[in-house]
Amino acid sequence: MAGGNFMGRVMSYLVNELIVDGLANSRAFQRFAVRTSKKIEDVSNIALKKRQELEEKLRELSQK
Repeated sequence: MAGGNFMGRVMSYLVNELIVDGLANSRAFQRFAVRTSKKIEDVSNIALKKRQELEEKLRELSQK
């Protein structure tokens, strides 16, 4: 049982290394990662602006 678990871990490690190396050296994946990161950053900035606008409106309403 322990031998099978060890072999499974070794195989998992080797497959993981191959996949990570393949993706790290892939120009297409790098472009995808950069675009995705930029989109997430843009959405986060939009959400922050909306939150600030909502907070301001709530402050205005609470002062009336």
